[in-house]
Amino acid sequence: MLLIDNDAVHRLLTMADTMEALETSYLQVARGQGICRPRIDVSIPTSDPAREYRWGTMEGGAAGGYFAIRMKSDIIHYTTADDGTRTQEKYCHQPGLFCGLIFLTDTETGRPLALINDGVLQHMRVGGDGGLGVKHMARDDAAVVGMLGSGGMAETHMLSFCLARKIRKLQVYSPTRANREAFGARMAERHGIEVTVCERPEDIYRGADIVAALTDAAAPVLNGDLLEPGTHVVNIGGGGLPDARTMERVDVYLRFGDAPPALGHETMDDEFLTWRVANYDGPPGKKKRAHGVMLPEKRVHFADLVSGDAPGRTRDDQITWSERGNLQGAQFHAVAGKVYEAALAEGLGRELPDAWFLQTIRN
Repeated sequence: MLLIDNDAVHRLLTMADTMEALETSYLQVARGQGICRPRIDVSIPTSDPAREYRWGTMEGGAAGGYFAIRMKSDIIHYTTADDGTRTQEKYCHQPGLFCGLIFLTDTETGRPLALINDGVLQHMRVGGDGGLGVKHMARDDAAVVGMLGSGGMAETHMLSFCLARKIRKLQVYSPTRANREAFGARMAERHGIEVTVCERPEDIYRGADIVAALTDAAAPVLNGDLLEPGTHVVNIGGGGLPDARTMERVDVYLRFGDAPPALGHETMDDEFLTWRVANYDGPPGKKKRAHGVMLPEKRVHFADLVSGDAPGRTRDDQITWSERGNLQGAQFHAVAGKVYEAALAEGLGRELPDAWFLQTIRN
């Protein structure tokens, strides 16, 4: 068994491999070859009423391949930025430290294969989703990105956008000037593109073919009134959905898929499910119940798009939006499997004795 840290994941995992793994896994679920469940959170109060403990997991696997559970242990609280944006913050033990692990096993033998830090892989799989949306729904000539946010998710989305289309320009805004300026400089150098660092969030929309909101904000940050015809929309954070006006203007909605329901249940459409200690409402600014499947009359599922059973974008002036759905568990076994195979090939990772994880007492 291997212990694989973030430095190794950064060396081993490419965005091209990430996007390929995600596409394969989503189709496996749709075709009945893979399985996953939505994220489950367990919330417990702490001695500080402004903070709560949250344990989160998501899991999935595929026949003849891998199974993985991703586990997070967080203290959750909220802050308010200079521009009034309310943001969810988290840490483990102390601010600046985080605890997230992926436990990977073999679905043929049950053998534990790896424990992987989730930090880099987490950002790559979310960025990969954004890139898949652009690949399958953005206009062929999409070249200008308007972006809200300048953190780790913004970095990986730029990787995937530049793989999916020939990006020539980025227009970016985030509330902290130093952060957005540093991010803009990195993107210009890394991707060889023109970058405009915007002073106002509304400036990112002008001429943008792809608009991406990539923030930890607790409420929507997009402004659907400012979207230009033909825009493709990507949204991370903001309570899980774009603003109401964006939703009104969407012409085609690409959903990558749905977690199959548990035996005996008809549907399982929420992105995440939360169990909370009785008589505890959570800290101020908490997220509401996760949204289910949206826009049924405009929705296209990824498997139907790939098979040709349903069209995607049919006109250049359509506004499109893509999102993963509740397939998080299907992401982690697929991408972690890529990392594990690469680690074996490159001789990376710290070996842990199998005897530490296997026992002679029947469970």
